[in-house]
Amino acid sequence: MDVKLQLEGAESNLEQMGSLGDRSMHEFEDDSLFTPEAESEKIQRVHGLQNGSVSGDFPSSGNKILQNSVCRSIKTVVFSNKLNLLMPFGPLAIMVHNLTGHKGWVFFLSLLGITPLAERLGQLTFFTGATVGGLLNATFGNATELIISIYALKSGMIRVVQLSLLGSILSNMLLVLGCAFFCGGLICCKKEQVFNKASAVVNSGLLLMAVMGLVFPAVLHYTHTEVHFGKSELALSRFSSCIMLVAYGAYLFFQLRGQTELYVPLSEDENQTGNDADHGGNHDDNEAPEISKWESLIWLAIMTAWISILSQYVVDAIEGASASWNIPISFISVILLPIVGNAAEHASAIMFAMKDKLDISLGVAIGSSTQISMFGIPFCVVIGWIMGRPMDLNFQLFETATLFITVIVVAFFLQEGTSNYFKGLMLILCYLIVAASFFVHEDPTPDDNQVKT
Repeated sequence: MDVKLQLEGAESNLEQMGSLGDRSMHEFEDDSLFTPEAESEKIQRVHGLQNGSVSGDFPSSGNKILQNSVCRSIKTVVFSNKLNLLMPFGPLAIMVHNLTGHKGWVFFLSLLGITPLAERLGQLTFFTGATVGGLLNATFGNATELIISIYALKSGMIRVVQLSLLGSILSNMLLVLGCAFFCGGLICCKKEQVFNKASAVVNSGLLLMAVMGLVFPAVLHYTHTEVHFGKSELALSRFSSCIMLVAYGAYLFFQLRGQTELYVPLSEDENQTGNDADHGGNHDDNEAPEISKWESLIWLAIMTAWISILSQYVVDAIEGASASWNIPISFISVILLPIVGNAAEHASAIMFAMKDKLDISLGVAIGSSTQISMFGIPFCVVIGWIMGRPMDLNFQLFETATLFITVIVVAFFLQEGTSNYFKGLMLILCYLIVAASFFVHEDPTPDDNQVKT
C-alpha cells in the first residue's frame, strides 16, 4: 500500500509540473509574440527623441567648441608674450609707406613688426627632443633671413643678401650664444654648466668648411688668377655651393640617424630628472605644449606669409633708410637685420640655458649658424643661379676675415665642453667689436648690390 501511494503521489507531482511547464511555455510564446513589437516601438520613440535633440544641439555645441578653440589658440600665440605688442607695427609700416613713403620709418617699423613674428616661429620645437628641437628652432628661426634674402636677390641686391646671411652667422655665434652662456651662468652660478662636446666639435668643423668655401673665391678674385676672368669665380662658387649642400645633407643624416648616441644630451641628468618626475618631482623638463601641432602648423603658415609681406617693405626701404639715417648699408645688413631675424634663436637659447639645457641652446645658436653657412648661403647661390643672378661666395676680404676669426674664437670657447657667465660676456664683447667694425666699414664695391650685367 505504501509503495502504491508513493507512486500515485509522484504521478500527481509530474502532472502539476507539466501543467506549469505548459503554462510557462504559453507565457513565453505570448511574450515572444508581443515583445519585439513593443521593443521596436520603444526604439523608434527613443530614436526620434535622440534625433530631435542631436539635430538641434550638435551644431551649436560644435560651433561653440570651435570658437573656444580658436580663442584659446589666439590667446596663447598672440597675447601670451609681451614681445607680441610689436605686432601692430607691421600694418603701421604699410600705412606709412602708402601715406608718406618715408623709407627710414618704413624700414624701422617693418623691423619692429617682424621681430615678434620671427620669435613665434619656434613654436613647433615643443613637440620634439633636444636634437630635433634645436634643428627645427634653427630652421624656423632662419626662415626670416631666407625670405628677406630671396626678395633681395630677386631685386638684384646681391651684397645685401651676402651681408645679411653673414650677419646672421655672426649674430648667432657671438651674440645669441654669448647671451645664453651669460644668462645661464648667472642663474646656475653655483655649478659649472656642461654640454656635449661631440656635437660642438662637429658643428665647428662644418663652420670651418664653410669658411673654406668662402675663402677660395675671395682669394681667387683678389689674386687675379682666374682662368676665365669674371667666370671662374662664379663657377667655383656654384660648384662649392653644391658640395656644401651635399655635406649638410650628410650632416643631417649623421645627426638624426647615423650617430644618434653622440647627441644624447647628458643622459645621466635626464634619467635622474625622469625619476624625479615619476615621484612628483621636477616637471619642468616635461612641459606640455599649450597648443596642438596642427594649430602650430596653421600659425606657422600665417606668420610666414606675413613675414614675406613685410620683408618686401624691408628690402625696398634699406637704401632709403641708409641715406636718411646716414648709416652704412653694411651695418644695416650685418647687424640690424640679423638681430631681428634671430629673435627666435635668441629667446629660445636664453630660455633653455636658464633651465640648464645647454645642449638645446647650442643646437639653436651654433646649429643655426651651421645651417646658414652650409645651407642658407649655398641655397641662395643656387637660387640666384636659377634666377640668372650672379650670386657667388666672394664675400669680400673684410667680411671673410671677420667670419674666419669668429669661427676660431668660438671653437676655442667650445673645446672644453663647459660654460660660465664669463665666457658669455667675452662673446658679447666680441660681437660689440664686430658691430663697431662694420659701422665704420664702407663697402669697397657699392655697385655689387645691383644686378651685374
